[in-house]
Order: sequence, then C-alpha cells, then structure tokens
Amino acid sequence: MTSPIKKSSTQTLKKSNPGGAKRKAPAFRSAYSRAELEEIFRRFSIQRPEPKGELEHVNPFTLVVAVALSAQATDAGVNKATRALFKVADTPQKMLDLGEEKVRDYIKTIGLYRNKAKNVIALSQRLVDVYGGEVPKTREELVTLPGVGRKTANVVMSMAFGIPTIAVDTHILRIANRIRLAPGKTPDEVEDKLLKVIPEHYLYHAHHWLILHGRYCCKARRPECERCVIADICKSAEKTCDVPAPLVELPPQMIGAVE
Repeated sequence: MTSPIKKSSTQTLKKSNPGGAKRKAPAFRSAYSRAELEEIFRRFSIQRPEPKGELEHVNPFTLVVAVALSAQATDAGVNKATRALFKVADTPQKMLDLGEEKVRDYIKTIGLYRNKAKNVIALSQRLVDVYGGEVPKTREELVTLPGVGRKTANVVMSMAFGIPTIAVDTHILRIANRIRLAPGKTPDEVEDKLLKVIPEHYLYHAHHWLILHGRYCCKARRPECERCVIADICKSAEKTCDVPAPLVELPPQMIGAVE
C-alpha cells in the first residue's frame, strides 16, 4: 500500500494563501490606552489653553513664507530676518516687486538663504499667476508652491485656515518616538499614527502642544522630566522622573522671543 504523499510546507502555504496575496500589516496600536491619551492631551490643554506657533506673520502669505524659510533654521532666527521683510513685502506682488536680490539681503542671516530667496520669489509668482495672489487652502494646492512641502502645507492649513492637521517637525518626530506616542521612521508615518491616536476634540491644538512640549520640556539633549506634566503617564525608556509637574497654566507665549 502506497503511503500518502506529504505536502510540502510551500504547498500548504499556497493553499492557505491563494494567489500569494500580501498579508496586511498589523494595525498600529499605541503604547497608551485611550484613557491615557485623553489624559495626556487634557493636561496639555490646561497647561497651554491657546497654544500658538512662534513664527511671526501678518497674513496667510507671510505665514507661507515664514514656514518655508524655517527649514533648518530656528523660529527666532526667521523672525529676526522677516520682521523688516514683511514690512515692505506682505503680499506676493510686493515680494515680486522687491526682487530676488533684495529678498536675499533681508534673509541672509538664515541658512540656505540663496535657495530660499529663489523659492520665495517662485512661490510668489505662482500665487499671482495661478491663484490670483491668494494662498490656497488645500494641501494638494499648497504643495505645488516652490519650497512648500507637506509639513509647511500642514502648518499653513492649521494656522491660517483653522484646519486640524499635524505638521511633523523635528520636535514632534523626536518625542513621538521617544515617549512611544506614535513611533515611526518618517514624518509621514508619524503623522499618520498621530492622527489615529490623538483624541479628535484635541486635534486642532495638538500640533502646537507637541511642538512646544518638545521644544521647552522634552528637549533633544536631555528631557526635563521634572518639569513634565505627563511624567507619570509617559512610557519613555529615558524617563528620569515619575512625578508630574504641577498642572498650572503657563504664562502667555512671547512670540518672537529668543529660544
């Protein structure tokens, strides 16, 4: 009597996965429970009820320019350069009238200023030619402007038009991984995960809460855990303190102050 032929592991796999279809990656699960996420952002909301971006601007156009200039530069450094610039050129047409060479003179204290001046003129030209001098409100349109990427578009959508977004800068990328809130290798991956874990009713201010927390408390070189209002909830391996700082409202932000 012939013994039955054993199926190879490959044959078994093919049968259980017909067509060799790709298996879906497991759904992202935060290190924090829903109750913990709610409490984290509740505390941030008490600490800073009305958080603000720290780039000085007077309208959506100057905000686009300021954010585009802030790449690889500090907000304080950008503010120092743009105060005089925005007094003479606060619209796309005025910026074009000023010209690339004079724009360079205004922003020469900012890193990569030559390329940034070129982009400022190019985005101003596109705004005049395509959008009638107005800054568009959608991400799809904003990222077509020279020098404007997804992060800049998200900042403009949030700050200029009140559209809840998460702009992942170096601070957010760092602390999202450090405290295991939304770990990811790229800004897009972190953004996607943050949008899934942040309670919806806190989403509008979450971008600024996280940036300011990373800038002034959960600092790059050494997180100041003793000053952290979520120290008891935080799941960072680098945490040095389990006792949360007193939950009190911070003094109003001094926009334009030196970092």
